[in-house]
Amino acid sequence: MISTRGRYALRVMTDLAKNSDGGYVPLKDVAARQGISKKYLEIIVRDMVSGDLVEAASGRGGGYRLRKSPEEYTVWEILRITEGPMDTVACLAENAEQCPMKDTCPTLPMWAEYDSMIKNFFMSKKLTDLL
Repeated sequence: MISTRGRYALRVMTDLAKNSDGGYVPLKDVAARQGISKKYLEIIVRDMVSGDLVEAASGRGGGYRLRKSPEEYTVWEILRITEGPMDTVACLAENAEQCPMKDTCPTLPMWAEYDSMIKNFFMSKKLTDLL
């Protein structure tokens, strides 16, 4: 399940794409347009800055803007940074311990296929598809 954190991150990214014109957009403006608490957005945007999705500038004329053009972002990239690992089951996680049932588990291929479908779907969606 995608949390509010991931959903709001996508809304912030679309808002920045629509409203930046190359400049920085104050977070209070994004919060007002999106109807989201500025305090909550500050937490989300901090991860987006550390994940190199957006860049920040403080002071007069400061705010946030995209680091790349909107067509260069996939929804998968945004969700991975804001949601963290999105593996369906623990045994498919990137650093999971080797499951003793890996070679004989009758459900593992289904979970792997499902994970692949989700990743491929979100990888095929660009930020521009949401604008």
